[in-house]
Amino acid sequence: MQLSKTEEQLMQHLWKLEKAFMKDILEAYPEPKPATTTIATLLKRMAGKGYVAYKLYGKSREYYPLVKKKDYFSKHVNGLIKNFFNDSASQFASFFTKETNLSKEELEALKTLIDNELKKK
Repeated sequence: MQLSKTEEQLMQHLWKLEKAFMKDILEAYPEPKPATTTIATLLKRMAGKGYVAYKLYGKSREYYPLVKKKDYFSKHVNGLIKNFFNDSASQFASFFTKETNLSKEELEALKTLIDNELKKK
């Protein structure tokens, strides 16, 4: 199940904070801050989807992510490759390198990453 844009934004804060009470989450948002009820609703939905859990301390809840940022991002990139690039990583790489205006240094760094991965295989 996927997260909405507002849920993803909240997850970004939780990944950064690692664990947080409602006040900590609200403090992480820029002005204008969302309403506490909005955050509570998002957290409830995200818990239902299996992305977030919490520990109870009296009446307070300390929230924490159940999904690692890397795993979430990896799933989305793989879905993007499958849905928009015919499941072809080379089509994705070609698009990425041509359409993102990478500098020569950035392209060299990508080449080094690919060369290192080739050596491992």
